[in-house]
Amino acid sequence: MKRIHFLQACAAALCLAASPASLAQVFPTKPIRLIVPFPAGGATDLFARTLSQKMGEKLGTTLVIDNKPGAGGAIGSDLAAKSPPDGYTLLLATTSTHSIGPAISKLPFDTVRDFTPIAHVGDAPSIMLVPNNSPAKTVREWIDYAKKNPGKLNYASSGNGTIVQLTAELFKAEAGIFVTHIPYKGTALAIPDLISGKIDVLFDSLPTGMPHVRDGRLRALGVTSLKRSPLAPELPPIADTLPGFESNTWFGLYGPRGLPADLVTRINTAANQALSDPEVRDKLARLGISPATGSPADFARMVAEDSAKWKKIITERKITGD
Repeated sequence: MKRIHFLQACAAALCLAASPASLAQVFPTKPIRLIVPFPAGGATDLFARTLSQKMGEKLGTTLVIDNKPGAGGAIGSDLAAKSPPDGYTLLLATTSTHSIGPAISKLPFDTVRDFTPIAHVGDAPSIMLVPNNSPAKTVREWIDYAKKNPGKLNYASSGNGTIVQLTAELFKAEAGIFVTHIPYKGTALAIPDLISGKIDVLFDSLPTGMPHVRDGRLRALGVTSLKRSPLAPELPPIADTLPGFESNTWFGLYGPRGLPADLVTRINTAANQALSDPEVRDKLARLGISPATGSPADFARMVAEDSAKWKKIITERKITGD
């Protein structure tokens, strides 16, 4: 009996002494929870479900979607930040949770200190929409039109502190124009007023805006990505008129702080492989999302630059959340 107890104690000691690298060699041994900090059925949720199936195949397990909406994504993000750093809890974060949120609200976590960046997995550009009766047919013409009518034009957004408002404010800052903000509770509610001409411009997401353009109800002047989007190749980048102008909703995978490097590499590799799959890329295109790949360091650097850009706009324009 003493020998059995001794062997059990030795086994327990070996398990405790196991290095993160040795544990990573057998990872994963159970399903992985992927926290989506937004409601089911939204763009982030649909992205997660598209990516998770193929990622699970690459990792040899199942990624279980766990929707934890609320507080602009802060509730789900906080849950992920406080989870064990064992690779079995991941977060699908976005521009609003990790670039904009910290500059708008006081959060119960630090978006840099409390997370381990894993992979930049996608970008969704917006498009600049105007009514069909607008005198402007190009971005340059719209800027000139606004300069000739200071304070007389307006733009719609999906609410204060949203990427839609910040994109418009970035555009105003770089174009040197004054346009009045009219917030709505979602861009879908603003579309009828844009079509009727009550609203002069809206920076809407590509998948929700383009159907109105292709149906002839609205005019699109440009896309907010630096280059033409394969999702709407006919649209010139706004950056052709305002050099360097860019506004994307990015999507990225994070783990809790302290996630071992070997696990980060495993999950990053699986994400990049999944995003290279033609079926996944086709599904994402239908969501208006361009796949992104790269290293964890690439992802961290992109988020830092994006956060600095939006913090500057938020501070200078005195933007607050709803």
